Amino acid sequence: MDYKESEVGKIPVHWEIRQLSEIGEIVSGGTPNTKIEEYWNGNIPWITPKDLSGFTDRYIYSGERNITELGLENSSAKLLPRNTVLFSSRAPIGYVALAGDNLATNQGFKSIICDDKKAYPLFIYYLLKSKKNDIENIAGGSTFKEVSGKVMKEFKVQIPPLTEQKAIANILSTLDEKIETNNQINEKLEEMAQALFKHWFVDFEFPNENGEPYKSSGGEMVESVLGMIPKGWEVGKLGELVEISNKSIKPQEYPEKFFEHYSIPAFDNGRTPEIQKGEEIKSSKYVINNHMVLVSKLNPSTKRIWKPITQTNNAICSTEFIVYMAKKENILSYVFEFLNNEKFQGILTANATGSTGSRQRVKPKETLNYKVVLPPLKLMRQFSKIIEPMHLKTGSNMIENQKLKGLRDILLPKLMSGEIRVPLDDEVLSEQN
Repeated sequence: MDYKESEVGKIPVHWEIRQLSEIGEIVSGGTPNTKIEEYWNGNIPWITPKDLSGFTDRYIYSGERNITELGLENSSAKLLPRNTVLFSSRAPIGYVALAGDNLATNQGFKSIICDDKKAYPLFIYYLLKSKKNDIENIAGGSTFKEVSGKVMKEFKVQIPPLTEQKAIANILSTLDEKIETNNQINEKLEEMAQALFKHWFVDFEFPNENGEPYKSSGGEMVESVLGMIPKGWEVGKLGELVEISNKSIKPQEYPEKFFEHYSIPAFDNGRTPEIQKGEEIKSSKYVINNHMVLVSKLNPSTKRIWKPITQTNNAICSTEFIVYMAKKENILSYVFEFLNNEKFQGILTANATGSTGSRQRVKPKETLNYKVVLPPLKLMRQFSKIIEPMHLKTGSNMIENQKLKGLRDILLPKLMSGEIRVPLDDEVLSEQN
């Protein structure tokens, strides 16, 4: 295949350079008056950049809020069709998603309704992902950068023939589909694990000696400082169940070593910890392994818990985590679900200190003094034995996703530039030539 020089670099000879306005309509959004109740809580999904914070799927169907038809009519918001490419143009720049159905956005977007004769939406989605930094670099504003409609319309990109766009998008989308499927499986497994935990340890319907639900079968309940609990259970401190690992390493101790790094953005609500491969240590980190449960010290009102399933001895995590270890053998899965339960999350929230919002933190050592209900060790182990296969599956899915993401991120710029070509059949190639 022959290549040619262009305004965006070397590209295949049959690719074209087009302004974004030439391949679709660039549309801004808007916000209905928040003081008028009739404009809100309707049936039109309304997306803001915040809704895309931590959002990893390709298609988005809804955000935190909906607007009404009246709200749409009395604002600059517009109804966007399915497959519109949403691109956040401020606060921050560069979140990309596809409209999964008809929806509207606020003014923090410059969205593209693709001309289906010139542009394949899924290809444009990946193209904008690859161009995020380029677009951000030409954004205006000093305090807060923003991409104007004019800048977005005039931004030039390389566009392959439509058939090749679809072939490129299909390769990348296949990887993302598998990642999304794994995430959906993990969500279901996590829901099942939490449901069983609640059934056994909150509703006290664990199986009795006859295999019957304890409480509803007449199991004896006794009073405690934490309310009614099954006879034989105790109230103790969290420190009787777990201990905290503070084993850390500093950059100067490992100047040339690279680690698998579990990180969590300090001020980004709703984000799940990310695994960063080959991360060089640039600040102090905790050493972790697959016998530990990570809980964020930050934003306790936002559930953030992570059970690493690592396949390496070189794993570290941010010091913004509390690193818990089970004190007894074979109860790690119980410990994870206990820490993940909304009751414990509520205790964390109630005991957070500092200013409101993202700067609130939990003091790790103080958590060990929290009063908790302690079931018999045998029951905790019985529960862990049932739940452990679910945790192993979610862990293996996480590891697979990291590999898939790595492959996708390597392929993305190479496919978008034409450095790696997608095989096309002879008929398509003859049409292009």
